Amino acid sequence: MNLHEYQSKSILKQYGVAVPEGALAHTEEEAVKAAEFLQVATETDKFVVKAQVHAGGRGKGGGVKVAKSVEEVRVIAGQIIGMMLVTPQTSKLGKLVRKVYIEQNIFYSGSTEPSEIYMSILLNRQKGHTILMYSPRGGMDIEAVASETPELIFTEEIDPKAGLQSFQARKIAFNLGLKETAYKNMLKFVFGIYKAYEGTDASLIEINPVCKTSDNKILAADAKIVIDNNALFRHPDIAAMRDYDEEDPIEVEATRHDLNYVKLNGNVGCMVNGAGLAMATMDIIKLSGGDPANFLDVGGSASPKRVEEGFRIILKDPAVKAILVNIFGGIVRCDRVAQGIVDAYNNIGEIKIPIIVRLQGTNAEEGKKLIDGSGLKVHSAVTLQEAAKLVTEVLK
Repeated sequence: MNLHEYQSKSILKQYGVAVPEGALAHTEEEAVKAAEFLQVATETDKFVVKAQVHAGGRGKGGGVKVAKSVEEVRVIAGQIIGMMLVTPQTSKLGKLVRKVYIEQNIFYSGSTEPSEIYMSILLNRQKGHTILMYSPRGGMDIEAVASETPELIFTEEIDPKAGLQSFQARKIAFNLGLKETAYKNMLKFVFGIYKAYEGTDASLIEINPVCKTSDNKILAADAKIVIDNNALFRHPDIAAMRDYDEEDPIEVEATRHDLNYVKLNGNVGCMVNGAGLAMATMDIIKLSGGDPANFLDVGGSASPKRVEEGFRIILKDPAVKAILVNIFGGIVRCDRVAQGIVDAYNNIGEIKIPIIVRLQGTNAEEGKKLIDGSGLKVHSAVTLQEAAKLVTEVLK
């Protein structure tokens, strides 16, 4: 589950990570009140107005701007709230901005400007270790740093059984070229984000940039946290932060029906039981000249109603030109899936796109009889090769 910047920073703050002061606003009036509060609390006259959407590169799309006064906060907030923000991580249409985060400007007066550092923590699944990745050249062009000057990207492997060690934190601060007060503050910062990573069951914490201010403070100027969905039952407070407006509405609906659905950009809808079979089915579709439009796993206990809801969800995607149902009956019974297909036809109405059904395993023969006796226009397949051939034919 993705979190907004303001949510991520509130969590980091709980673990002792230093963050700039800020407040959320949904309207221009709320933005002004937030700026007035920060003006008193932090004695600042400059602010940063940040669009809150689940996408990186907001600054490049005009979603992050500095305001030099409270009145300028009003103007900028009015420009950002309601805009369709296009970034390198959104579609061409962009994302609707519904709220902004008003934050104190940490580029306050001093002898030098703050330096920008990149830092992230994630899991190395191959080794079963945590990786802390960092660079002294953080900021909006971190991707260019990684490709053009990879020697400036450092990594530290952390054994989760031992945790982050003091010598590792010192090595990170040393490689970043920090000294004295900034060095000590970085040690505290690194331990803080590692504790947050472990404590929240996060799969990713990314802070870009981490800022070293002119008076040697170390602050998380931005923050992105992704929580492992499988651990959300342990964190009801974090689960309550889920922003459904930022998610694909079809995926949200699928979640309500306990369906594992991920929208893709192809033209062939997939309904399969089991993640491995789903991956194989998507490979078949690609080999046959099509592109999978989704990943949809109906699970091992698919009822007719669940299968019907799966069809409804797939058909919401206008790009779908055909549907391939590939079921291997182990726990799930093929006749129950077949009944769901028949119910979908009868309850949804005429389905104008071709449907290819391959049923194998428990009660496969009974399932085939149900479909054959229904009078529906469904293409039956026995083998994977037959299913691939039928996909090619219907797409033509």
